[in-house]
This record gives sequence, C-alpha cells and structure tokens, in this order.
Amino acid sequence: MHNDLIAARQSLYDDMQQLHLAPLWASLHTLVPKEPTPPYVPALWRYEDILPHLHRAGELISAEEAVRRVLVLENPALPGRASITQSLYAGLQLILPGEVAPAHRHTQAALRFIVSGRGAYTAVDGERTIMHPGDFIITPSWTWHDHGNPGIDGHTEPVVWLDGLDIPMLRFFDAGFAENGEETIQHVARPEGQSYAAYGNNMAPVKQQHATLNSPVFNYPYARTREALETLRRTQAVDAWHGVKLRYINPLTGGSPMPTIGACMQLLPKGFRGQRHRSTDGTVYNVVEGSGSVTIANTRFSFVPHDTFVVPSWATVAFDAPEDVVLFSFSDRPVQQAMGLLREAFLPD
Repeated sequence: MHNDLIAARQSLYDDMQQLHLAPLWASLHTLVPKEPTPPYVPALWRYEDILPHLHRAGELISAEEAVRRVLVLENPALPGRASITQSLYAGLQLILPGEVAPAHRHTQAALRFIVSGRGAYTAVDGERTIMHPGDFIITPSWTWHDHGNPGIDGHTEPVVWLDGLDIPMLRFFDAGFAENGEETIQHVARPEGQSYAAYGNNMAPVKQQHATLNSPVFNYPYARTREALETLRRTQAVDAWHGVKLRYINPLTGGSPMPTIGACMQLLPKGFRGQRHRSTDGTVYNVVEGSGSVTIANTRFSFVPHDTFVVPSWATVAFDAPEDVVLFSFSDRPVQQAMGLLREAFLPD
C-alpha cells in the first residue's frame, strides 16, 4: 500500500477519534464472527480443593458479616469479573450450624443446588423448605430469601450449595437492584410444602393466583428427580449424546423455572461413551453421583462427585462414564430460546 494512502487513512482515523467515531471495517469480523468465539475457557473446579478454603472462610468470616459466605468460581479467562460464563455467575456457599444468612432480595435470579450437608433450610417469599443434597431450589428475581442452619432433624453439620445467578446478564443490561430485609429472618406465612402440594403434582389450584414468569414450585426434590431418571433408564433407549436427560420446568407453562436460567439433570449409565455435541448456551455442570470424564474442545477433564466444570458456547463436549454418573447443569438457554438464537449440533463419531 502506498505510503501516502497509509498516512491519509491514519489521519482520517485520528480525526474521527476526536469525535468518538470508529471504522466498522476495522473490526467487522470480530463483531460479526462466522461462529461463536467466547472469551472464556473450559475449566473444572475440584471440590476437594475448594472445601478447605470454604471451611477456613467459615472460621474467619461470620455469615452476618459476609451476608452470603461464597467462594466465586471465576472463569480463568475472566479474572475479576465474578463470571463463570459471559452471562452467568457461579459460587459455592457455606452455612454453618447455628448460622443465618439474612433476608434480602434482588433483581438477579438465583438457583441453589445442594451439594453436601443436612440440617439447613431456605425461605422464599414466606415459605421455608428443608434442603437436602441434590435438591434444586430457585429464588426468582425480587423474591425475599434467607437461609438458616438450625440443625433440622438432629443434623448439626456444615451445608454447602452451588449458587447460580444471572449477575453478568443483569450487569450488561444495567438492571440490578437489591434491598435488605428489616428482619434477619423473614416471617414465615405459609406451611412448608404448600407450593409443591399446589403445583408439583401435575395439578394447579382452580382459582389461579400465580401470574409471574417464575415457577410456583421453588424446591425440586432430588429424590423425585432421581426416581424419574432411573425409570427412564429402564424403559427407553439411552440418547447417544445426553444419556438420560431431563429439564426442570415451570409446571404452569412448561417453560423454564425462571426466565433467564434453565436447569437440567441427566444420568449417564455405566459404560456410557457419549458422542460429541455442542450448543450456543455455555453450560455449568455439577457432579452429583459417580466418577468419569468429559472432553471439552479436545481437552479431557476427569471428575468425581461435587466437582464443577464449565462448557463454553459452541465448544464440543462428550462424556465418558465408567460407572453410573448423574450431572446437574444450568445455562442461559431460556434467554437464547426467547431471542431465537439457540443453536445445537449433534456430531457423529
């Protein structure tokens, strides 16, 4: 290119910059790529490595001081952004016997997936539920919620769960609000189990009062989920990519329990060697049962119970299960579906 043309172009760019203008042609291929190029990477967090740090935090920082005692799972390629994917946050939270995580609410939607321990509860908008390992619990946007560990049914042990929130998504939209409760523990207005009795058995009250985008069920018990997976394993063909996989739903709409975060549970039977697949929703997994491995974009990770790993958008993923494996997962799939953006590909061997 002629030196005079190079100089003239640079002069144009310098003059444009003074007016806060930029040439699209210099960045078009980055802004409109041929396929997703996420700035975050596959990663796995080993629970056995994290747990000692959680316990140390429990010794040094009270639940009241922390508000929520959580170790954030930061994607290695997104340091300082409290993000496991571009749109989602994940962290492991600890509550010790006798502690209360005080009531508050925020526009960020949250899920709790109980990893270990018994004796704790969570309360959502006036109803409590006892938390058991494997339970999937939602705290939808702008719902009051608090957590406590009073030692229910004689259990006096630390309880740990995986938090999943749409914090990065709301940060992008500048739509975050929060409010602390006047009382540490919110008033319990409904008996435990009322929501599940009303909406969790393929029925709903005749005089319908629930009119939000969120599920009226806020605790999906693991015992029921595991039973469903086991029944389907025995009675239908196992999918070559997913094994036996079910998504959690809002029983009133058939959609996701919350409009911004979708969640699934899947069973990989012993000996399962999955074929590769990929999708545009970057997905966070937590290992519930069993040991095995996952290959993400040609990188193999071995996992054991309670480990957490992330599969980036459009990265290929395949599972290997030398024994029965159960995986919980969540992603921003409902948002992509609502926008007509979700793509999936199921690749043959």
